[in-house]
Amino acid sequence: MKTIKNPVQSEIVIKKSQFICSLFPTNTKAESKEIIQKLNKQYSDATHNCTAYIVNDGEGFDDDGEPGGTAGKPMINVLRKNELHNVTAVVTRYFGGIKLGAGGLVRAYSKSVMDAIGQVEILEIEEYDVFEIIFEYSDIKIADSEVRNNNLEVIDKSYTDKVIYNIVSKDNRDIVKIFEKYSGKIKVNYKNKQFLEKI
Repeated sequence: MKTIKNPVQSEIVIKKSQFICSLFPTNTKAESKEIIQKLNKQYSDATHNCTAYIVNDGEGFDDDGEPGGTAGKPMINVLRKNELHNVTAVVTRYFGGIKLGAGGLVRAYSKSVMDAIGQVEILEIEEYDVFEIIFEYSDIKIADSEVRNNNLEVIDKSYTDKVIYNIVSKDNRDIVKIFEKYSGKIKVNYKNKQFLEKI
């Protein structure tokens, strides 16, 4: 599966109508909706702000006043065809006075998203089970050694009254088993599933 590394924006003009496609990496529907709201405000003078997103907790699209099936659906189809996940696409249209017809709109919105994808850096992503390990500062050496020796990847660290590592296994090892011999010292909790850049 793939995602995009950074936000990107591209612009095309078809029969005097301007189409601006904004692509953003996003993980959840809440993030997608936040970006869509922001762009709706930014381009409040546009004729349409059509949207499509595919994220961890679902997918969706919206024609924003264009004839049904001529904008959001073609946009999400382009994302699917390119196997993109965790991405939000917004195509802003400024009407140029010449009607494009249903087929013309489908082609225009599809082309707009394809054009933006052509300009972005693509990352390979995979779904990983994320665990957190919690331990005292005095046990950092033990934790680091097990992470190194067992092909684990630390994706996040926090240092409060205790040390917390968020970790994933590069080769699907049983993380609970790895740390069970330290049950008095290192606590292991399953956290969630996340799509991350391929490790």
